[in-house]
Amino acid sequence: MKKANLKSMNKQTKSMLITYAMVIAVFIIVEVMVSTGMMSSLMQGLLVPLCIYSIVAIGLNLCVGYLGELSLGHAGFMCVGAFSSAVFSKCMMATGMNETLRFILAILIGTVVAAIFGWLIGIPVLRLRGDYLAIVTLAFGEIIKNVINVMYLGKDSKGFHFSIKDSASLNMETDGQKIIDGAKGIVGTPNQSTFVVGIIIILISLFVCFNLVNSRTGRAIMAIRDNRIAAESVGINITKYKLMAFTISAAIAGAGGVLYAHNLSTLTALPANFGYNMSIMILVFVVLGGMGSFRGSIIAAVLLTMLPEVLRGLADYRMLIYAIVLIIMMLFNWAPKAIEWREKYSIKRMFGKKAKAEEVQ
Repeated sequence: MKKANLKSMNKQTKSMLITYAMVIAVFIIVEVMVSTGMMSSLMQGLLVPLCIYSIVAIGLNLCVGYLGELSLGHAGFMCVGAFSSAVFSKCMMATGMNETLRFILAILIGTVVAAIFGWLIGIPVLRLRGDYLAIVTLAFGEIIKNVINVMYLGKDSKGFHFSIKDSASLNMETDGQKIIDGAKGIVGTPNQSTFVVGIIIILISLFVCFNLVNSRTGRAIMAIRDNRIAAESVGINITKYKLMAFTISAAIAGAGGVLYAHNLSTLTALPANFGYNMSIMILVFVVLGGMGSFRGSIIAAVLLTMLPEVLRGLADYRMLIYAIVLIIMMLFNWAPKAIEWREKYSIKRMFGKKAKAEEVQ
């Protein structure tokens, strides 16, 4: 029993180290390509979005792959993290605060605010399961987006002014600063998101998720996923562990939202940014990469984000090829025959057979 646990632990550690090594290797390769001029400006512009979607996919995989709950509201948590951090950065720009310190605080604020929303939403929502939970989390994402679209926020010498009617209702002084302007969003957010920051947040997210999953808490979360009744019968607090996983998942999505906000000069809560399609797209990354595989989520997020841009020259056929690639990836990952074929021709198995043959001889 002890040997089996040690073997499982070694396997988990090996998987974790491979994922870290993969992210660091990609970072080094990209930095070399950028410094030598081998990477196009189009691809350089995609580097931060690739990090954003990877981060949010890691967070959603914790909820879907390990907790076993289908959430369609992670675009809402992204939106909360994006706007809370952007409001902070916009307010602090005039104070002369150090830019690096301001950005670090913005990341912390966006992450914490998203975690708070995840905790508040999780209390009633996690009592539901399956399709019902998916529908309610989807509704939360839409509510957040629509509330921000009608929100007006300004600041002057008297303090903050808030309205949901129009900008004239703020009743600010003439020299006041308009922060959120309804559907126009926030204009002039400092552009501080970089590929380096994105990689650091990916590594931190992986560290948090791997340590959670491989801990006693993680085993309790997976026990709830596998058999809720059995987990409850041995004294596992279902509400506590589900809420913990959901909150951490929301916090990671909020960190992705901070990067998103600080990568744009104008931040709006339009459906194209934080709508239903965004949540579905992130879920596609998780499913295609493999539920429970953080490394798979990163790979799927990178490939499926880059593919439409790489195929842009094909005009009308671009999305058709994208759809075909999605189908092929899904079949390759989940079709029983494809799984058998992968196991049969896996490098580990082939080398194992070769080693056994040598031993026999």
